[in-house]
Amino acid sequence: MRREQCDDGRGDGPVRGNLPAELDAFVGRATELRELAAALDVSRLVTVTGGGGVGKSRLAAHAAARRRPRHGVWRVELATLRDPEFVEYAVVEALRLTDHTTRLPRQTLLGQLAERELLLVVDGFEHLVEPCADLVGDLLRRLPGLRVLAVGRRPLGVAGERLSPLAPLTTDEAVELFVERAGAQGLAVESGPQVRELCVRLDGIPLAVELAAGRLRALSPAQLLDRLDDRFRLLTGGGRDCLPRHQTLRTAIGWSHELCTPEERLLWSRLSVFAGQFDLEAVEYVCSGDGLHADDVLDVLSALLAQSVVAREEGRSGVRYRMLDTVRAYGAEWLEATGDAERLRRRHRDWYLGLATWCELEWFSPRQDEVAARVDTELTNLRLALEFSLSDPDEAHLGQYLAGALWFYWAGCGRLSEGRRWLERGVELPPAEETAQEQSRLKALWVLGYVAILQGDAVAALAALHECREEAERLGSATAAAYAEHRTGCLALVTDDMPRAETLLRSALERYREIGELNSNVLMGQVELAMARAFQGDLADAIRLSEDVRRVCEDHGERWARSYALYVLAYAAWSDGDLERARSLLADCLAAADGFNDLLGSVLVVELLALVTAAEGDLAEAAVLQGAAAGMWPSVGLPLFGSAHYNQPHELCEAAAREELGDTRYEECVRLGGRLDRRAAVARALGRTAPRPGEPGPSASGGPVPSPRGASDTRQPAASPTRGGGETTG
Repeated sequence: MRREQCDDGRGDGPVRGNLPAELDAFVGRATELRELAAALDVSRLVTVTGGGGVGKSRLAAHAAARRRPRHGVWRVELATLRDPEFVEYAVVEALRLTDHTTRLPRQTLLGQLAERELLLVVDGFEHLVEPCADLVGDLLRRLPGLRVLAVGRRPLGVAGERLSPLAPLTTDEAVELFVERAGAQGLAVESGPQVRELCVRLDGIPLAVELAAGRLRALSPAQLLDRLDDRFRLLTGGGRDCLPRHQTLRTAIGWSHELCTPEERLLWSRLSVFAGQFDLEAVEYVCSGDGLHADDVLDVLSALLAQSVVAREEGRSGVRYRMLDTVRAYGAEWLEATGDAERLRRRHRDWYLGLATWCELEWFSPRQDEVAARVDTELTNLRLALEFSLSDPDEAHLGQYLAGALWFYWAGCGRLSEGRRWLERGVELPPAEETAQEQSRLKALWVLGYVAILQGDAVAALAALHECREEAERLGSATAAAYAEHRTGCLALVTDDMPRAETLLRSALERYREIGELNSNVLMGQVELAMARAFQGDLADAIRLSEDVRRVCEDHGERWARSYALYVLAYAAWSDGDLERARSLLADCLAAADGFNDLLGSVLVVELLALVTAAEGDLAEAAVLQGAAAGMWPSVGLPLFGSAHYNQPHELCEAAAREELGDTRYEECVRLGGRLDRRAAVARALGRTAPRPGEPGPSASGGPVPSPRGASDTRQPAASPTRGGGETTG
């Protein structure tokens, strides 16, 4: 396969990665862009430094968008991060890496980026210098294909760091920016003496200039200049020269704040409780009341938007809003001064607790894609809500509930490591005295057990599930007892104890029926029972159980649990020699698993597609797919769970491919597959095409793989036993 050449130079086409689109014109900075590009050409760590509001983030993003490393440009924003422990999680998230193992996030970064060439933009690290410097230094030492463009008010202090200090705009550039932003509002402003003097007064600080331009609908440039001069005289006693530049920015922000109406100032301060992006519904709930009616929030927010205090963005979850860090910090100071900060943080937590509850319920519906995208978008605010609750013993039960309610995200969307951290932190807190509050801890316990199973940590899983089951029986919680028994059955399944798995799963399903529980988790319990039956030789019963799950899922629009039912049915189709049906079912299954970032589901399907491909006669392509799966397993855990039952289909495919191709060619094909990243592996598995130039083609004889009917009775479907849903109650 042709290997793309790494081009770390400038370019004008779209860049791979997660850089946000520029919504307005980039003005000036031609010299700084050239210097920054030259610095990135010769140094693997470049840090753009400068004061607040000087345009560091915008310059870095614009410069980064002109680079073309082979594996893209990725930006991680740390300004809203409070906990140093989450720096590495934030980088993993920004790079869209998935890891289902018990490895720490740094190990995930080192493992998955080892062969990649990319540019990482680390923005807003100044309050987290030590953990960032430690991480960046370690990554640069051990990942030769990595370059880092850091953005902060101070250097990282890492060996080899090249600094790129950023000064304010020149007067001409500041005037150009002011006129451009005025034009974007439909206002024609000439670059006359008053505009020029205004930009000089603002020291050419881009944020200050933009805030001033945001006032042009109400004030002329002359009026802006007069009011700003009044403000400066108040601060300096009449002498402009003694005002330091950082005070100029604060003055400009404070001046903009003074020009706001009381309602606008109130909303500005209250918006500071959000981390990163937020939407209108959240603002209306969290920020309304006590001087700001909910019906007025949209109008007041629109006014702040027009004044550049708030920025508008669009993404997968619709229209979102964001405050610049410096502006948000100013609002936070005012909120603390009002004595209302604690109440607002609690309302913020309550909103995201409600959002998580809604998402958990809607996971069992046709809106699963929307739910996954929504939680992705809201993750920074959900973290803030978790931190708020778990830091206060009186609120701990709400943090436990929130961590448990997000089970579908931790387990189904590739966030096991972070989910486990929150869950462990929650269950380590002392149990609540009230029974209703203890239910939240029970939920966190069984979800923790579930996550540990998916990570291959049987000891931790058994401990959490045992405690959950004992406490559930003591408290008389039928719901928690059912989930604890269910997940203990999962554990038995992946550790090859089929009789015990069947007993526990049947009992759990009966408990679910008794309490009227029906959701993705319950349906996965039935899929897991189907696996236990299949592994014990009763493929017909496995098909019956899986078809029932498929029917219920389609009635409710549920796609995630359905994909695992299709997996079992695909294996059955292969077993009966219906390869076309098997491939069709697996393609449907893989599209769903990949869409949810379900790495375990994806790799299991690729393994089975390798077997189907071998049965179709293309042993070389089957070996390539096995190599692709082998490259994915390190991010999942122990290949095929270390289970003899799960491993037999893989062994069957490998044996047939080795026999047909010979060891040398088989291993060549496996190495070829191993060079595919996950996206490429999934695309190849879903869309088999003719062999690429220089790649192995199908085997000459095209001999089929023998059917498992003639093999051991234990050679049965290799579906996931551990991908489940979650409760809607409890």
